Amino acid sequence: MQDYRQYKPTDFISDDSFRAWVLENSEGDTAFWEQWMLLNPDKRADVLESKGILLSIYKAFENVNDTEVAFELEKLNERLDESEAQNKVVRWPWNKIFYAAASILLILGLFWLNQRREASQQIENNIALAQGSALKWVTKENTTDNQMTVNLEDGSTIVLQKNSKILYPEKFEKEQRKVILIGEAFFEVAKNPSRPFYVFANKLVTKVLGTSFLIQANEADKTVKVVVKTGKVSVFENTVSNLGEHTTNKKLQGLVLTPNQQVVFDETDKRMIRSLVDSPNLLKVPIQNQVFDFNNVPIAEVFKTLEKAYGINIVYDAEVMKNCYLTASLDDEPLFEKLNLICKTIDAKYEQVDAQIVIYSNGCY
Repeated sequence: MQDYRQYKPTDFISDDSFRAWVLENSEGDTAFWEQWMLLNPDKRADVLESKGILLSIYKAFENVNDTEVAFELEKLNERLDESEAQNKVVRWPWNKIFYAAASILLILGLFWLNQRREASQQIENNIALAQGSALKWVTKENTTDNQMTVNLEDGSTIVLQKNSKILYPEKFEKEQRKVILIGEAFFEVAKNPSRPFYVFANKLVTKVLGTSFLIQANEADKTVKVVVKTGKVSVFENTVSNLGEHTTNKKLQGLVLTPNQQVVFDETDKRMIRSLVDSPNLLKVPIQNQVFDFNNVPIAEVFKTLEKAYGINIVYDAEVMKNCYLTASLDDEPLFEKLNLICKTIDAKYEQVDAQIVIYSNGCY
């Protein structure tokens, strides 16, 4: 339990519970601080003063960008170093927004405020873009240490991870299905090509017709990751124009992902990087039962077998490698280990480019 009686204004402002009360009007925190002031009437003035300072900082910070905050932080560091060298105590006038920070911790608190504000605004934007006019929305949050399963009315299932939240309508619209994710979840979407399923996660939208995939979109992160297990999904940046384009066409458009592929969307520079997952799995098709036992097999057939088994694309020069044959048993090795062994055997190299495997070889003689 914090000893709030020893707190100074900067301590109050840096306290999570205090900020939740002042900035978010949290019911539990509000009740706590109101009771605390009743029990500690001599500290009431300090609490109210700190509240006023925090509200002033937050209001002014609405028009301050991260570059300005970083600049002021650097200046504050210099002043603190200077005052320490001179063994002086610097008292900052509270009516100056950045000089209101009597410590570096307070300035860092401004970054926290900005991140919370941006995350909150993005959630509001997602709701505004996603929700239908007459839909009643439900919110489920996983506050346990275990996974939480959420069943939707269309037969889809969501496995919600710890500290994650899903928002969805009790009944979907006739033409499309939309949900909002905050955190991490695995989706098993009921197949319905005429009724696309959309997942809004931070600044990325994932569109599917019926498949299974994982999305990681934590509030504090500046990236969103989508990993496809089965089927196909398309992903696009969450903007009004993109949403209008993708919702008027029921087909998958934009950047399309297939099994064993993933994409990481960087919200800072708006980049989408597609790649293979770290450990590609065999697809759930009859080919997965095939024994990867090759006896003097043309390399083209070897690559074709791997493509079908893992759902990947292997790019190579068939003419250059027409004399390459493989004799090897690769049953138990993961995909990338299989590729390492193949390339070592035929004196070739490979690299991953945009979720494809590109083979480099001078041929076999």
